[in-house]
Amino acid sequence: MTSDPNVTRAVPAAAEPAHRPFDKSTGTPAGVVRLPAEAIDLASAPAVPLVIDLDGTLLRSDLLVETSLRHVASAPMKAPALLRAARHGKAALKAHLADAVRVDPATLPYDRDVLALARRARLAGRPVYLASGSHARFVSAIAEHLDVFDGWLATEGDTNLTGPAKAARLRERFGAGGFDYIGNEAADLPVWQAARRAFAVRTSRRVTARMGEVSGDATLIDQPSPGLSVWARQFRVHQYAKNVLVFVPMIAGHALTFENVALASLAALAFCMAASACYILNDLVDLQEDRAHHSKCNRPLARGDLSVAHAVAAIPLLLLSATAVSLAISPAFALVLAIYFATTTAYSFVLKRILLIDVLTLAGLYTIRMLGGAVAVGIAMSSWLVVFSLSIFVSLALMKRFTELAALVDANKPSPTNRDYETLDLGMLAALSAAAGFNAVTVLALYVSGSSVSTLYSRPELLLLVCPILTYWIGRALILAQRRQMADDPVLFAIKDPQSRITGIAMLGVFIAAI
Repeated sequence: MTSDPNVTRAVPAAAEPAHRPFDKSTGTPAGVVRLPAEAIDLASAPAVPLVIDLDGTLLRSDLLVETSLRHVASAPMKAPALLRAARHGKAALKAHLADAVRVDPATLPYDRDVLALARRARLAGRPVYLASGSHARFVSAIAEHLDVFDGWLATEGDTNLTGPAKAARLRERFGAGGFDYIGNEAADLPVWQAARRAFAVRTSRRVTARMGEVSGDATLIDQPSPGLSVWARQFRVHQYAKNVLVFVPMIAGHALTFENVALASLAALAFCMAASACYILNDLVDLQEDRAHHSKCNRPLARGDLSVAHAVAAIPLLLLSATAVSLAISPAFALVLAIYFATTTAYSFVLKRILLIDVLTLAGLYTIRMLGGAVAVGIAMSSWLVVFSLSIFVSLALMKRFTELAALVDANKPSPTNRDYETLDLGMLAALSAAAGFNAVTVLALYVSGSSVSTLYSRPELLLLVCPILTYWIGRALILAQRRQMADDPVLFAIKDPQSRITGIAMLGVFIAAI
């Protein structure tokens, strides 16, 4: 395999087919044929090279965005150097990232249809080439890993191989109309114009229409678009249940009114949107680690079910919506939400890689939700509730780290590279989790034994029954984690587990009876 393939005889461009009307049912513009990948004929012109783009085409992601985020996340202080490189152009930026970031071709999300087309073309005797705007170091590693290409072309030196530059290089190699090309974005329009046949995958309707205008033989490879279920998984809708914490101060302070419930509901909505933006940012930063994880590899961004560009665009939309809702509640609540987002961002880029600071931060984020609920309805959050919530959530955060580390130990994998924990820490994490959990029980016992509780409850002595119930739940959760019967997230476990629900209902019944 070489980066400078031999020139292949140019093949005259095919006669332009008759354009058909716009197909409203499929959304295909005139002049473009929509076909599934398996229906595309690749054997009719065995001498014509098939050239395939990388980012967004063969790869269901974008290496420039991925490597930029990973570089900044791993070393935030190096961001100024990255900006200096960007001022010298994209080629310089890509060279800087190629020197700083390692890409593992084995974990990247390849498009199965496009990869199958490349292999079918190779079996049909056609030369197959990879042509990408990504840096040559990444492209050569991917081409070598896949072992399906006769050669590759990539960004090297001062030349950023995209758009007209890529079209000129391919015309130089193969002649005008002497190759077929698979691309995905507007930057590929000059290349499609120079190609014999133009193929597009996962592109917008506007770009598809433009492709039909510049090419006499244009085909859109039919693939399903990301549906609502994909976005729901990326937004972590199943995690929204955590935001019921905003109702806790209102309930604990016996301040249940229609107005307060409405304000708390708006606060929960704002936290949901802000949390989704944070989840997207975290997934973008952790793409490589998630792809190597036994369960996180199924996340939409890690799998390539959702494009990096669409995910990045969703972040400001979610944040603007969350800000609008928070300001409708009060400026004070908007400040709490801003602190939540800033803390979560710091966690994604720095704090989650610091021993024990990560679990304290996670516990703090849960407590900030409760603080937000208190601010939204205009009541004070008691110091007892703050200490209790920090203790119980530190326990759950440690339990989460235990289950993640236990999965690595069971799979005989090395210690994680994106966390400051080692596999030999497993026992200590379990001990610390138990200590924090049972400390929460102690705080609760001291609270219900105090004199201040009598102002809220007519039978405060009944509240002591919550202590053994909570002790049972914490002990059971720890044992299930030790048995490897708990998912990665203990909070979600508490929401989904039937016995945990029964335990929660029992504790709620005690509180009601004590009123």
